[in-house]
Amino acid sequence: MATFRTNRRTLLKGAGAGIVALGAPHIFTKGAWAQNFCNDPTNGKIVFGFNVPQTGSYAEEGLEQLKAYELAVKHINGEGDGGMLNTLKPIALKGNGVLGRKVEYVTGDTQTNTDAARDGARRMIERDKAIMVTGSVTSGEAIAQQSLCQEMGVIYMSGLTHSNDTTGKDKRRYGFRHFFNAYQSGVAIAPFLAKEYGTDRRAYHLTADYTWGWTQEESIKNATEALGWETVATVRTPLGLGDYSQYLTPVLNSGADVLILNHYGHDMVNSLPQAVQFGLRDRQANGKNFEIVVPMFSELMAVGAGEAVKGIIGTSNWQWSLDDEGTKAFTKAYGEAYGAPPSQSAHTGYVQAILYADAVERAGTFYPPEVIKALEGFEFDGMGNGPTVYRDSDHQCFKEVLVVRGNENPSSRFDVLNVIGKTTREDVTYDASIFGGELGPYEPNEC
Repeated sequence: MATFRTNRRTLLKGAGAGIVALGAPHIFTKGAWAQNFCNDPTNGKIVFGFNVPQTGSYAEEGLEQLKAYELAVKHINGEGDGGMLNTLKPIALKGNGVLGRKVEYVTGDTQTNTDAARDGARRMIERDKAIMVTGSVTSGEAIAQQSLCQEMGVIYMSGLTHSNDTTGKDKRRYGFRHFFNAYQSGVAIAPFLAKEYGTDRRAYHLTADYTWGWTQEESIKNATEALGWETVATVRTPLGLGDYSQYLTPVLNSGADVLILNHYGHDMVNSLPQAVQFGLRDRQANGKNFEIVVPMFSELMAVGAGEAVKGIIGTSNWQWSLDDEGTKAFTKAYGEAYGAPPSQSAHTGYVQAILYADAVERAGTFYPPEVIKALEGFEFDGMGNGPTVYRDSDHQCFKEVLVVRGNENPSSRFDVLNVIGKTTREDVTYDASIFGGELGPYEPNEC
């Protein structure tokens, strides 16, 4: 099998139309035909498409992600100190581009909007000839782009997307996710909630009304009810809302003693301080101190929420203060480039770009089915969360999940989260069948 793959990759690099005309066996015909795929860069530029929210509710996270994508291209092309190219193991990239050629990129603004994300990805593929598209800060954006890329035969490396659906019912063969999901947040956070707040609690959920919020609510609800918590109410809130007073007032008389904010980005930056201003953290209910939980949040959100984030428990995909070599290498490179430590959104974007480029290098071709196979089941380390695998059955990465708490005594404006626990890769691994979905075919459509 190893000889077959080596021979085939050699053919993919050098095959011409004449091979098809010779009427060679199917294996060789397919190898020659493989040159006819969407935006084949063999005789053109290698273009990555970075499509992130630069405006809208999640713009801050999107702009961080974009900076990291640009840094990844520099490192792939051999500029700068190499960052995580020095720590990723195994690695095929040589710091001279991809397959010996430099990478270029185009950028787009998803506007924190699903339709705009899909339209932007289409423009990148059709107009800019992107061979790979990546980027998102909402799961709606990610799912829309992933579906489009499947249709057009272009690999999509998702950005920040936490919905179970991304690698569940909406998974696609051409889509990959390094970020963790809502189910994993629930598994990771539940033991800490039980330890801190007990098992006799009554929870009230406020939830962002889109795919991420729905699966986040479901996962946290299932995890807390398994502890013995009662769910008092689940209330959906519009994305991008500025004033949450109409949603917070009913909490006061609900009989709940925990408010769970299934919000992200500016939604959480607005809702958490307003909940604190309503006096929720200063009151008692059912003979207990009232508590607020934000199941998934980031450094940027913590900074934005200010004093309100102190003591709040949540989960994160990654944190810049981790002590592993990959984290230190990336934090150093990003900090030198931009004057601040990177967020988990930045980390996700950087890692996804590196993983795609490395998969091409290992496959020896840009032909999407071969790159997909190079990613499926890929085991690696050195990217900041310990040993990681890209599961072949759903294209979800499995690695450690962090449990964090808002720092009570920050030493700087960046020292906002403390890691209070790590849930092992084994503990957050689940059967891929529980979320359904079909990956679809390897063979690409023509774009």
